[in-house]
Amino acid sequence: MASPGEETVSVPHVGKKKKAPSRYWQEQQKEETKDGAVKGTTNPTAVDSGPKPPKQKKRKLKHEQNKNKKFLKHDQNKNKKLISGKSDPFPGKPRIPGDRLQKFKRKNKMKKPPRQHGKLRKLIVRSEEASDMAQKQAARFDLLLPEEAGFLEGDEGEDTCLISQEDIANAVDITSGAKHFNLKLSQFGPYRVDYNKTGRHLLIGGRRGHVACIDWQSKHLMCEINVMETVNDVKWLHSESMYAVAQKKWLYIYDSNGIELHCIRKFNDVLRMQFLPYHFLLATASATSFLQYLDVSVGKEVAAINTKTGRLDVMCQNPQNAIIHLGHPNGTVTLWSPNQKEALVKMLCHQGGVRSVAVDKTGTYMVTSGMDKKLKVYDLRAFKPLKSYFLPAGASCLSLSQKGLLSAATGDIVQVYRDVWSTPVTKPYMAHRVRGAVWGLHFCPFEDVLGVGHQDGFTSMLVPGAGEPNFDGLDANPFRSAKQRQEWEVKALLDKIQPELISLDPTELGHVDRATFQQKHEDRVKALGFDPLAKVKFIPRYKKKGRSSAGRVEKRKKQVAHEDQRDIIRKAMEDKRKTEEERNRKEQKKSLLSSQKSALDRFKK
Repeated sequence: MASPGEETVSVPHVGKKKKAPSRYWQEQQKEETKDGAVKGTTNPTAVDSGPKPPKQKKRKLKHEQNKNKKFLKHDQNKNKKLISGKSDPFPGKPRIPGDRLQKFKRKNKMKKPPRQHGKLRKLIVRSEEASDMAQKQAARFDLLLPEEAGFLEGDEGEDTCLISQEDIANAVDITSGAKHFNLKLSQFGPYRVDYNKTGRHLLIGGRRGHVACIDWQSKHLMCEINVMETVNDVKWLHSESMYAVAQKKWLYIYDSNGIELHCIRKFNDVLRMQFLPYHFLLATASATSFLQYLDVSVGKEVAAINTKTGRLDVMCQNPQNAIIHLGHPNGTVTLWSPNQKEALVKMLCHQGGVRSVAVDKTGTYMVTSGMDKKLKVYDLRAFKPLKSYFLPAGASCLSLSQKGLLSAATGDIVQVYRDVWSTPVTKPYMAHRVRGAVWGLHFCPFEDVLGVGHQDGFTSMLVPGAGEPNFDGLDANPFRSAKQRQEWEVKALLDKIQPELISLDPTELGHVDRATFQQKHEDRVKALGFDPLAKVKFIPRYKKKGRSSAGRVEKRKKQVAHEDQRDIIRKAMEDKRKTEEERNRKEQKKSLLSSQKSALDRFKK
C-alpha cells in the first residue's frame, strides 16, 4: 500500500509510445545544440532586458538574418552527407572543361543597349542566358558520346597498307568480320554503288541493266530487277523506300520492291546524279550538258541549266551548303546553284580533263583527280590549292569518309589515304586489289566500311576509323523502326529547305541586306516627305511650381544632349586606348628584338 502522502502513478502498457529511430541529420542537430550550449553561443532561455531597437534597426537585423540563412544553406549543401554518412567529396555541379565549352559555342556576347531601351535589353539578356544554358547542356551531354574512331596500327616497322582484308576480318569480332564480303556478279558489271543516309541499305547498279537493293548487314535481298537497258547511275532518295536509276534514255524512279513508280522523260541522257536530303532535290548531270533539279516531294522540275561545257560525267555535292561541283574535260571544276544560270565559281584544277571530284562533310576541302595523273587538295574557303600528289596511274574514282579518309581507285587497286590536307602523305593507309577495273566507290555512313563497285561485282572493304561512331538519332538513325521512319519523313518534309535558299555562303541568310534597306528607306522618305526614322528634337515637358523656368528647361536640354555626346566620347576613348595598347605592344616587341645580340654585331663600326 502506498502512503497517503504519495500519489499513485499508473503506467498503462497501451499508452507507451516507441521512440522513432534517430536519423543522421537529427544527431547532427543535437550535437550542434550541445556545442552551442557549452560554448554559450545559443541560449534559448535568455531574455533581452534592454530597450527595444527602433524599426530601421529591425529591418537591418532582418536583412542580416536573411544573409546568414543563405550562407548557412550554402554551407549545409557543401557539407551535405550521403546515406552512408560520408560527406560529398564533389559538392555542387560538375565543372565543364573549357575546350568542350568552346566546341559548342554558338555566338559572341552582344553589346547591351543603353538603359532607355529596357525591353530590348531584357530580351538580349534572356537570349544570352538561354544560349549559355544550351552550350553548357550540350557540353555535358557530350560526355555521353565516348565512342572514338579507332584506326589501324601496325607493329614496329610494319606498314598498315600491307595488311590484307582477310587478316583484318580474322582479327576482329564475328559481327565486324561479316562486314567484309564479295558479290561475284561478272555478268552485268561494272557496278555503281550507293549507301542510304543511315548506312543500313545498299544499292548497286550494273552497267548492263542489273539493279539490286540489299539490307547489307543482315544480307537480306529487298529487290532485284533487270531493266534490260544500260544503267549509268543509281541513287537512293530521301529514304530506303525509293531510289532513282539513270537509264540509257530517261530517268526512272522505283520503290524498294522493284516496282516502277515514275518515268521522267524531261530528264534524258542522265549520266550522274546527286540527292540533296534537306532540300528533297535530285540533281542530274546529262550528256547534253544540262544540269537539272527535280523536287521529289512534289515531282516537279525546279531548274534546268545549260552549262555549255560538254558531256557532264563528273559530279559531286558539297554536303555543307548543297552546291553541286562539276568536273569538265578542259580541266576546270565549276560550282552551281539552282538559283543562277551561270556558274558561281570556275576553278582551273588540272592541265588535262577532270576524272573525279570529292568534297568533305564540313565543306572545307575539295579533292580532285585529273588526266595529268595528279591528285590535288583545295581549300574551298579561299579557293586555293593546299597539296598536290602525283599518282603513277592517276585516280579514276574518289570518295571521302565521315572522318576524313580518302579512297582513290587506280585501275583495279583501291588505296585509302589518311590526313591528306593536314600533313604531306608519302604512302597509303590501306590498299586492296579487286577483280576488274573500279567504277564506283562509296564509304558507308556510321560504319568502317568502303563499298567498291567493279567489273566483277561488288566488294565490301573493312577500313578502321572511316565512319562516325556517334550518330544523331533524330536525323539519321540506323536502328529506326518502320514507324519511326514514317514519323521522321513527315518531320523532314515539314522542315524542307526551299531551293531559293541554296547559296555559296549559307551564313549570308543571317545578315541584313543594308544596301536594299537603305534604298527602301530613301523611297519611303520621298513618298512621305519626311524621315520617319530621324531622331525627334527633344522638347522638355512643362512642369508646374516654377520648375519650368527658362534656366531649368535649358539645363534639361543640355542634360539630354550630354547623354548622346557621352556615347560618342566613350567610343572615341575606347578606340584611342586600343591604338595606344597596340603601339605599346609593337614598341615592346621592337625593344626586345633590339636588345637581343646577334653574331653579326661584331662587324658593326
